[in-house]
Amino acid sequence: QVRLDESGGGLVHRGGSLRLSCAASGRDFGGYNMGWFRRAPGKEREFVANLQWIGNETSYADSVKGRFTISGDNAKNTAYLQMNNLKPEDTAVYICNVDQHYWGQGTQVTVSS
Repeated sequence: QVRLDESGGGLVHRGGSLRLSCAASGRDFGGYNMGWFRRAPGKEREFVANLQWIGNETSYADSVKGRFTISGDNAKNTAYLQMNNLKPEDTAVYICNVDQHYWGQGTQVTVSS
């Protein structure tokens, strides 16, 4: 059974930082992609960041480039999303995924102004 365990959300002030973690288990994830989407109240789910384990390539939404950094520990099947200079518009439920096929439950990130 595939499982994605997420942690690291919370409440911060504008300009603050948070680090999300997502640990995948339950199968061999060799060659997969791992990343985050987010869903803000009243809005559609949107892409945030992705990490390709092969080649260690990363991609980001324009809205978070230069502020968010995705990284990973292949041996632990764990990805991290370092979020700096957070803005109120970053407030959302952040949802981890593997290959956009397996999804976590999501973790709430709230940025106050």
